[in-house]
Amino acid sequence: MSTENIIENEKLYTDDWKAYPMREPFIAKVVVDICTGGGEELSKAATILEQLTGQKPIHSRARQTVRDFGIRRNEPIAVRVTLRNQIAEKFLQRTMKAKDDVLLLKNWDDDGNFAFGISEHINIPDVKYDPQLGVQGMNITVCVERPGFRIKRRKRRKAKVPYRHRLTPEESMVFVKNKFGIEILEKERERTYLF
Repeated sequence: MSTENIIENEKLYTDDWKAYPMREPFIAKVVVDICTGGGEELSKAATILEQLTGQKPIHSRARQTVRDFGIRRNEPIAVRVTLRNQIAEKFLQRTMKAKDDVLLLKNWDDDGNFAFGISEHINIPDVKYDPQLGVQGMNITVCVERPGFRIKRRKRRKAKVPYRHRLTPEESMVFVKNKFGIEILEKERERTYLF
């Protein structure tokens, strides 16, 4: 897959969505997580996440003991928040600015979902550095779906999503590119440093 293929097929996808509105993708959810390994850093990370998203984060626990890292089973090691609807889209627009509105092809998986990381949370616009909290990096995972994907999660009469209704990475890229005005590259640009 290359960026040229995406540009070629962009009109095909947009025409398909206009003709059949139930095929147009949408942002189902955005999961933001910070993994610190526990301790005091974890409470700082929870405060940062709450300030950024306006939601109370939940703790993720370790599945197994790792002696080298000093992690015990069932010990809280990370915090995460799940955002949906308009809140998710607004947060995604803010965090894309920290990545200079550029994502790579390798950020997408086979189901059309994508993820990216931010090395320092202070890179997000309108976020000021707080010396008591320090600087934290975070992972942002975005789930992109079509209407009707609920059939695979519902409690009664679960069913598989038909192959023709599944989302391809290309289609997801076109949707995100049009929705957020981002650029998708095959590899990172070479940085030029002026000394």
